[in-house]
Amino acid sequence: MTQVSLADWKKYLVKHPNAHLLQMGEWGELKLAFGWNPVRLIIDDETGVQILFRRLPFGLAVGYMPKPAVGFQQSAVNDKFWREVDSICAQHRAVFLKMEPDLWDNQAPDAWHANLRASPHNIQPPRTIVIDLRRGEEEILARMKQKCRYNIRLAEKKGVTVRAWTDIPAFHAMLRVTGGRDGFGVHSPEYYRRAYALFHPVGACELLVAEYEGQPLASLMVFTNGNRAWYVYGASNDQERNRMPTYLLQWEAMRWAKAHGCEEYDLWGVPDESQEALEAGFETRHDGLWGVYRFKRGFDGELKRAAQALDRVYSPWLYQLYLWRMAGREAG
Repeated sequence: MTQVSLADWKKYLVKHPNAHLLQMGEWGELKLAFGWNPVRLIIDDETGVQILFRRLPFGLAVGYMPKPAVGFQQSAVNDKFWREVDSICAQHRAVFLKMEPDLWDNQAPDAWHANLRASPHNIQPPRTIVIDLRRGEEEILARMKQKCRYNIRLAEKKGVTVRAWTDIPAFHAMLRVTGGRDGFGVHSPEYYRRAYALFHPVGACELLVAEYEGQPLASLMVFTNGNRAWYVYGASNDQERNRMPTYLLQWEAMRWAKAHGCEEYDLWGVPDESQEALEAGFETRHDGLWGVYRFKRGFDGELKRAAQALDRVYSPWLYQLYLWRMAGREAG
């Protein structure tokens, strides 16, 4: 296995154009600016993976292998692969390595569990809604919940328009409003500025804004790679909400993704519950991701759950300390 440069990693991904967003070189560079160290490895010109390392006190680290690239799954149990991964993790003094497979639930090979243990903690939201963009626009609209489709048309009738945007400070201000209203954390303005600067020039990102008479009402940042698109960051302020700008905005993001050759649109995160539990609780619960589920369900995509995160442990007692601290956070 060879540790490769960013340029060589990008050349490798040209051969694997449908790699996950989190395996793109640009994602590693984004994380590099905010405390992570990306390491890219390629074995036998076939299997590649981008690993992110985060420094801990006393010179230790944790490793994170998010959604390994196409080509990884076929040889992920290869002893040579794991020897090299272990060597890189040892160089960084990793306590453990967390991997979130780019697979849906129950797709991960059983043989992986000889090398890794099931983790109780995911970093990315495990459950999501994915919309099939291979259909025509009218069919996609027809499959939506009636109220969602109505709200898209209502926004159009009420004068809401959507366009590409570049105003990152205004987007961040809108995110702060949404975060305060819905109770989620927001990155610094520099984080979103850098994400846009890295992904937009290569055609892998667009910032869209929904406006009424020139007044920004809602905005989102959509990402794409190969045949997939992801709705990762979105926000709205408290003005003109009766004009339903978020519905038209989301629809235009889907149209943008479809025009860029995407076959699916990932709404990126809903509560980690069964379909039955989600439908039973969405009208009364608003904590966590429940509020966004009420909105996202209207687009009538397929509810999916990612394969559970897996951990490769190098320091068992420090790993147990990590589990203990995580349990305390969840209890709090």
